[in-house]
Amino acid sequence: MTIDWRYTLEQELGILSVAGYLGPEAVRRFTGAIGWVVARGSGPVVLDLTELRGWSAEGQVAITEAARRLAGSGRGLELAAIPADGSLVPTADCPDIPVHCDLDTALAAHGRGPVPEGQQEWRTDGWPA
Repeated sequence: MTIDWRYTLEQELGILSVAGYLGPEAVRRFTGAIGWVVARGSGPVVLDLTELRGWSAEGQVAITEAARRLAGSGRGLELAAIPADGSLVPTADCPDIPVHCDLDTALAAHGRGPVPEGQQEWRTDGWPA
């Protein structure tokens, strides 16, 4: 099983939404999505996990690696709607990763409302239209 993703730019805020299960088989695809995000934005990134069904230890490590990679580009990573089966436990050398209960709360923390239609976005073929 793998994941599907959608990356939306809303002014200087990037929103990477992930659907599926972030397990060992999906880490490579997730890492590729993070590469896409690094290349196409400059501000903080909210990782929207609303449609994520769960994650493995490898998936959690991939998220902490994404936080490091984004920090290396001068960008922060925040999580919205983490799976109910656990919380992310970053290693001591990981940048701070704020966690929001849902996407609306994460957007409100940046002074934004719901993402309007028509924003610039990229997605995998499997992402629902």
